[in-house]
Amino acid sequence: MKSKKKCPICGDAIQGRADKKFCSDYCRTTANNRLNSDANNFVRNVNNILRKNRRILKALNPKGKSKVHRDKLLEKGFKFSYYTNEYKTKNGNEYHFCYEQGYLELDGDWYALVIRQKYVE
Repeated sequence: MKSKKKCPICGDAIQGRADKKFCSDYCRTTANNRLNSDANNFVRNVNNILRKNRRILKALNPKGKSKVHRDKLLEKGFKFSYYTNEYKTKNGNEYHFCYEQGYLELDGDWYALVIRQKYVE
């Protein structure tokens, strides 16, 4: 008599196709979530920082163009090393964007805040 395969997640017998690895969608999903949890946590943390940066820029730039001091951004928890993309103008200015919300470093720790009108390229 051939013994039935057991699910590596819950231990129940696996029924169905011979190459089936899990007894249910729930167990398959649980196994994949465990396998990817480290990468998912890292990605989730980075995305949370990017979304927070975007919210900060949006709150400080309600009209689409404004100027803010670096201290104000830092006070709100802005992290300058996290952004989604950069844009260099013909005259060499470099904008950093958190999705459609962007900033340009000016003199004296001031930043120009902008909204990118055509975001998707």
